Parts: sequence; structure tokens; C-alpha cells
Amino acid sequence: MLKKILLLLLVAALFSCKNKEENVVKSTYIGGQIINPTVDYIIFFKGNDVLDTIKLDANNFFHFRTDKLKSGLYSLKHNENQVFFIEPGDSLLMHINTIDFDESLAYSGKGGEQNNLLMDLYLKNEAENQILPTWYGLSSKEFDRKIDSLKEIKDTEYEEFLEANEVSDAFKNVAVSNILYDYYAKKEMYAAANRSNPDKFDEQFFDYRKNINFGMNELKFYYPYYRFMNRYFENMACSKFNKKNPVDRYSFEYNYRKLQLIDSVVTSDSIKNTLLRNNAMYYFVNAKNSEEERKFFEMYSKMNTDEKNLEEVSKMFNASVKLTAGNTMPNILLVNTDNVVKDLQTLITQPTVLFFWSSQSATQIHNRVAELKSKYPEYKFFGINTDSHFKKWRETVNKAGYNSISEFQLENRTDAEKKLILNSMNTVFIVDKNAVILEGKTNMFNTNFEELLLGYLNK
Repeated sequence: MLKKILLLLLVAALFSCKNKEENVVKSTYIGGQIINPTVDYIIFFKGNDVLDTIKLDANNFFHFRTDKLKSGLYSLKHNENQVFFIEPGDSLLMHINTIDFDESLAYSGKGGEQNNLLMDLYLKNEAENQILPTWYGLSSKEFDRKIDSLKEIKDTEYEEFLEANEVSDAFKNVAVSNILYDYYAKKEMYAAANRSNPDKFDEQFFDYRKNINFGMNELKFYYPYYRFMNRYFENMACSKFNKKNPVDRYSFEYNYRKLQLIDSVVTSDSIKNTLLRNNAMYYFVNAKNSEEERKFFEMYSKMNTDEKNLEEVSKMFNASVKLTAGNTMPNILLVNTDNVVKDLQTLITQPTVLFFWSSQSATQIHNRVAELKSKYPEYKFFGINTDSHFKKWRETVNKAGYNSISEFQLENRTDAEKKLILNSMNTVFIVDKNAVILEGKTNMFNTNFEELLLGYLNK
């Protein structure tokens, strides 16, 4: 193992030396090892664009070399995603253990130190956000003092790093933005937690909003920046609501307002399109009124200037409209425990609750279903598993004692997820005996779910 790592370091060093000597277009090398891999490959991205898919070798090492990378942020995906900064001529090595992905990730080689700094800042931010809610009861000035001290620690770490390392302006911009926009995001979180108590904020609390740069294209996929943007627009959209008119984040009014704000404030077309796309997708995942959905899509289409995003959102919109009440349930194919393919519509002969589960959610969901079955025997309850391994699913059904007659697995997972917009394992559909949707995209853990079941029985 040690020999392999030393070999990687040697190869990386040779690439670096060769570039300096020949003074030609610089090759960039990225390599490393995945411990406990979940699949046999990794994917490199620039934003949403796939650069390459790299197979792991027999020892779970990967090797990637290119002459085409420009300075900036890229991402690696292996079940989870991680962003890193790289420049032409770098020879970056990564070591990742999937059991503890973020905490185990370490960089070495040329470009390693600056990525270790970014990783350390990220982990600090995440740890701080865990304790942040305990400070929401403080006055705004006391809260500011708390987060100012956290920012000061990271500012000092960054300055000490600059004293020991020579880095580009592009990297400095990323590192400074990491610290700054996480700080801004913390203030937005405090603002959200105290929205119902506007007198709590001192006059200067929101002064930082004057310094926001809404056009940093190079950071549009960078988590600290993007997370701040989302929280900022959530707070601004919520500002028109009050105690008499509470916020419903799934509602047309809230999401419509959010799109208007993004369109009016964001100066970069690229960032604007990304934010519009993500917020539109979020809305359609939860929307239940076809007329409002059409109005929302019409507005989105006028604001968006990215054809690829428009195509993606259009597909989501069309699928979402088909899942609103009054439409017939899409006739997806299912497999029963005998490995026989069935189509959904022919299975439904009485009022039915369709619920979805995976190996991670099996117990909690089935416990809830058992409770509902005993209260509402008028309904049939069909469990649809979303995992991809048939034998493991069947084994789970048998071991847990679930009723095999009402348990199924998706025959074509990709097709079904597109048609049913399965964003959550808690997604539930209530249909009548003719497979007509009574309630789409609901959740059996919602407080009003039993009221829905009763209401449809009494109609």
C-alpha cells in the first residue's frame, strides 16, 4: 500500500517537473484511493457538467490526467460529493474513506495544502452550525459577538496559511468567500429563527446585506455561497408573510415570490438560471394544484435563459401535473415477491394507499402502515420498494413478516422515479378503486393524513 502511494507521489512530481522544464501547456493530475468504495468508479464534474468517469483499479486507486482544466472549483462524486480547487499543473492526491467521507478526506501533492484548508473550513462551518440553534434565543448583538469570534478564528487561520503558502488570487477569492458567506448564512439563519420577533434585531444587524455580491459565477456551485443565497431568498420571500398569514414553503404564493426576487436581484445569468431551476424543481416536487403549476411554469419560462434547464424543468412540470388529484395514477410496472411483473393499475380494485420505502426506511414506515391498516380497513395498502436488489428486498419482506401479497418492487426504477417524482421515501398517494388520484404527493406522517383518509371515505 505504501509503495503504491509513493509511486503516485513520484508520478505527480514527474508531471510537475516536466511542466516546469518544457514550459508548455500544463498537465493536471488527480489521483487517489477510495477506502470501502460503494461503486467501482468516481465521476468528476465542473458544475453540472460531467468531465469524466474514472474506474477504480484493483486496489481502489483512481488516476486522471488532463491538459484542459482551468483554475477553479471542481467536484468529485462517489456516492457523496466533495468540491475541490485545482489549477493547471497541480498534481492533487486524495484519500477518502466512504464510512466517514468528509472527515476522512485528506489531500496531498501539489495543490493539497490549499484544499486541506478549504476542507478544514468546511468542517468547522458544519460543526458550528450544529450548535448555532442554541444561540437563537440571544439578542442580535450577543449573537453577532458569538459568530464574530468564530469568523475571527477562521480569518486568523487563513492569514497564517497565506504567510506559509504562495497561492493564486483565484484561490484567495474562494477561501475568503468560504469564510464570508458562511458568516452571512449564520446571520440569515438567526433572522429566520426570529422572524416572528422583528424588534429583536438591532439597527445594524442587516448591514451585511449591502455587501452581498449576487454575480460570483465562479462560486455558483460552491456550497457556502449557494447555501447563503438560498437562505437569503427564503428570508426575503417570507418577509411578506406574518402571524395572520403564516408561511407555507410548499405554497404557490411563497415559491412564486421567491422566483420574482431571484429574477430581480441576481446579476449573473448563470447563477440566476441555477437558482431558478433548483427552486422550480423544489416547487413541482410538492405542488398539488395544476392551474397554479401552469402559472408558475409560465413565469419560470420567461425568466430562465438556459435551454437545458428549461427542458429539465419542463419534464418535471409535466410529470407533476399528471400527479394532481383527478388524474389516473401512472401505470408503472412492479415486480412481486415471486418475480412476476404486474402493472399498477390492474392491482388497484378498491381505495388504496400507495407508499414507498427502502431498506433504510422499512421499519418506521411499515410500523406506521400497520397502525393505519388497523384503523382504516376500507383501504388497501401497497408497499413499493425503491431499492435495486431484488433478492435482498424479498429477504427483507420475508424476515420482517410483511404481507407479500401487498409488497412490490419497482421494475424500472429510473422510469418510475421520473413519472412519480419520488424525492422522498415518505411520498404517499391515495387513489380510488379506479386508480384515480385523490391525494397526490402527500406524507403519511403528516398530522392531517388520517383526516384525509376519513374525508375520502365519507365522500
